[in-house]
Amino acid sequence: MKIYLRHELPFVTVRLKHKEEKVTLPDVLIDTGSASTLISADIAIDLGLGPSPEDKIYTVRGIGGTEFVYEKFITRIEVGDIVASNFKIQVGAMDYGFKINGILGMDFLIQNKVVIDTGKLILTVSKNG
Repeated sequence: MKIYLRHELPFVTVRLKHKEEKVTLPDVLIDTGSASTLISADIAIDLGLGPSPEDKIYTVRGIGGTEFVYEKFITRIEVGDIVASNFKIQVGAMDYGFKINGILGMDFLIQNKVVIDTGKLILTVSKNG
């Protein structure tokens, strides 16, 4: 999967599917400093993943400040040929001062043994298991 740079940061396009709803998301930041994968609340609602009364609210902290998120399981997330099914994501406002639709975190990268090649600007899957 090709990585593109915006504001000197690595971004990819991600495809999400939840039940019968599908969406293609450009501008998803690859963030090795984020433990979790996160999508914006607006996109989550479009996919039928809006908040419900039983959702637990979490506080996450990072360079961008503090944010409240909730967690949902999504049917499928695809980054090029790299696929995860029944994958837990976090949902939040994602107000970071520039356009971003999501964050691809270490949970996805580790589970799928993703290698970030900064020379070629691509994501691949490790062949070393």
